[in-house]
Amino acid sequence: MVSVDAAQVRRALRRWYENARRDLPWRRTQDPYRIWVSETMLQQTRVATVVRYYERFIERFPDAGALAGARESDVLSAWAGLGYYARARNLRKAAKIIVSRGFPEDHASIRKMPGVGDYTAAAIASIAFGLPHAVLDGNVLRVLARLSNDAGDLAVAHTRTRLRFLAEALLDRKRPGDFNQALMELGATVCLPGDARCPVCPIAGFCEARRRGVQDRLPVRSPRTKPIHIQRTLLVIRRKGKYLFWQRPPDSGRMAGFWELPELSQLPQAAVTGELGRFRHTITHHHYSVAVLEAEIAEVPAAFRWIAARELERTPLSTLARKALRHTDRHTDQR
Repeated sequence: MVSVDAAQVRRALRRWYENARRDLPWRRTQDPYRIWVSETMLQQTRVATVVRYYERFIERFPDAGALAGARESDVLSAWAGLGYYARARNLRKAAKIIVSRGFPEDHASIRKMPGVGDYTAAAIASIAFGLPHAVLDGNVLRVLARLSNDAGDLAVAHTRTRLRFLAEALLDRKRPGDFNQALMELGATVCLPGDARCPVCPIAGFCEARRRGVQDRLPVRSPRTKPIHIQRTLLVIRRKGKYLFWQRPPDSGRMAGFWELPELSQLPQAAVTGELGRFRHTITHHHYSVAVLEAEIAEVPAAFRWIAARELERTPLSTLARKALRHTDRHTDQR
């Protein structure tokens, strides 16, 4: 790894960010609660998706008190579709702590909150409180690996440690929040995976990988887990404006408490009357191919429950269930 002129990189990045930054709702505030919510949502989720969820979530739970006092099912309903539902449960757990003790104002205390890791703690500390802690997410790792021409595997701890030292060395300690956001913004919009847009990069002149012509080969990552392909068949059973669902039990892991459409294998006695559509869905390396069938049933088993169409928006439905219901003419069939 080569040395980098930190002062020049900071200046170039700051000038670029002032003009190129996207107008995102969580960048209009220094409220630690709202920054915490946004950073939690942004874990493993695209910005365009988060914007929609963030604004609805904040409207529904504008502060830690509102979130702490909400039922878990209401929080999960507001989160439904974002995935990684432990994030929502941890937000609610942490909100209860914040209500009793106040929002923590130092990095170590923020890091102790349920669901908060190194990256999220550094982001909240720097953006909300101006504390000098460097963030290290996927976008930042890519920028730093290219900037320093580090060909180490990101899955190896030594590589990440080297890049963390570089991030700390580059950090603008007078404006750490802006610097961290600028570095993340660069990785999200310019220094892209497999498509380093060097001609418009503000720090291309300092980039060692670009100088050597290897920018699109970095960073190095271990081969991904082989994808698993899964076939699913979901049934849409409607009666008098209600839909038939079953609920995952409390001990069923990250999807506990969510409502699901029945599968054909669960209700072999159901009479299929037609196909409503098909869709694909991916969760990490699991690739689902889902057929949505319309069906009727004479007798409903005890484990299933009818839910009115008007209640679905406030019910924690799984993403597969919500996607399947899009094939039912927006729930207008009132048979």
